[in-house]
Amino acid sequence: MNTAKRINRKYKYISLISMLAFLGIWYLATAVLKLVPAYSLPDPVKVITTFVQKFYMKVPDGATLLQNIWASVKVAMLGYVFGVVIGIPTGVAMGWIKAVEKIVRPVFDFIKPIPPIALIPVMIVFFGISLQAKAIIIFFSTVIPCIVNSYSGIKQTNQIHLWVAQTFGATRRQQLFTVALPSALPMIFAGLRVAMGSSWMGLVAAELLGSTSGIGYMISVGRALLRSDIIIVGILTLGIIGILISVMFDLLEKLLVRGGSEK
Repeated sequence: MNTAKRINRKYKYISLISMLAFLGIWYLATAVLKLVPAYSLPDPVKVITTFVQKFYMKVPDGATLLQNIWASVKVAMLGYVFGVVIGIPTGVAMGWIKAVEKIVRPVFDFIKPIPPIALIPVMIVFFGISLQAKAIIIFFSTVIPCIVNSYSGIKQTNQIHLWVAQTFGATRRQQLFTVALPSALPMIFAGLRVAMGSSWMGLVAAELLGSTSGIGYMISVGRALLRSDIIIVGILTLGIIGILISVMFDLLEKLLVRGGSEK
């Protein structure tokens, strides 16, 4: 255990050193040597200053950073929740009930290869630049990974475990809830992670193409005004949110999934 802690601490130090080295090279190349123009790539001090200022300043996109984050998170959660609520039961049903698999899978196999981003123009035509349009795009970004991983998790259930449960008199329903679903939970959680990443990509793409608020809109305004510091602040914000989401999923997986990976 002590050895594992030492190794973990060592990797944390290495990560910190590599981050500081990256920032140092960035500062040297932009602020000292001026290898690239400031409008193309600002130095890290300028980016950090803009990041702090966006917490209380609404220029140039008309909203503070927290307002943009809330606008994006609100839409992302709406589409994500609907995608999870529909995707996981659909995937479980497809993996557990042959009739459902035969009915749903042809339609699913047709929809699965379509990139959710390709739906953005269609959604804008039908719903305009609205919350509904972005929520539907996020729904499609979420529901596909949830169905795929839930279906795969149920299909990979060890048949020997099902036979043992059947031998002890477990009904088909009891086999599903006591054997198949617990063994499929790691795959389901993996699907939730992938779905969250896909939903953020779909959201930012939708906001870049047509929106009046959100992180993607802030990046779009920064691009139009040649404010690369605003663009980088938006990208950093997405990265920070992604890290927080990953930590949240790690905690939930340890709490809910038996035998969850130890960090």
